[in-house]
Amino acid sequence: MPDWIIPEWPVSASVHALSTTRTGGVSEGRWKSLNLGDHVQDNAAAVFENRRILVREAGLPSEPFWLRQVHGCAVAETDADETVCEADASWSDRPGQVCAVMTADCLPVLFANRSGTRVAAAHAGWRGLAAGVLEQVLDRFAEAPGEVFAWLGPAIGPEAFEVGDEVRDAFISLHADNGSAFTVSRPGHWLADIYSLARTHLAAAGVTQVYGGEFCTFSDSERFFSYRRDGVTGRMATLIWLE
Repeated sequence: MPDWIIPEWPVSASVHALSTTRTGGVSEGRWKSLNLGDHVQDNAAAVFENRRILVREAGLPSEPFWLRQVHGCAVAETDADETVCEADASWSDRPGQVCAVMTADCLPVLFANRSGTRVAAAHAGWRGLAAGVLEQVLDRFAEAPGEVFAWLGPAIGPEAFEVGDEVRDAFISLHADNGSAFTVSRPGHWLADIYSLARTHLAAAGVTQVYGGEFCTFSDSERFFSYRRDGVTGRMATLIWLE
């Protein structure tokens, strides 16, 4: 059976959300087993079946609004008439529309307003995070950021995410507080805490209710896909929708 991660955050009962793991699908080999990515060289029939399992076993009200993610900061509104949309986040204020992002080390971030009438999902790799994808999502909410909840889903942990000087410099140029998210690993290289970076960006934008952020996709090969660990691998999905 699939192994869902259900966010623990004090949102309205009208908001439903989950992150998948790699458990419960039919893919084989390097994509074993619940690979939901149709762009990672897996068998297309297996991906189709995995997506069907997701909809059925998670009780989704509709097929997720899948994005063609490009590590940018574009935000799309879910639209049942579109089949593919190039963006790294989506939002909805319509019941039954499922926002979804796929990850395998990058950070998935879910959003919901306090009243439970609008939700969003963002794919935040370091490039998208630095480009402002979280801030762009918050711009889609009418409420003040203090009225928006955020949940940080499974991503690469701070002991495994090594980056170069250019990544650290890019983040420090955005927020001086980002410096605390980096610890030196070897000359010219740093271990980056993407959860800390996201929290700093959310706090700077005015979001005070932030939850999650306790996973490491790289170190837990039984539960998670990891691009940095395995190269060719599958993708998990993080989803949110309104009842």
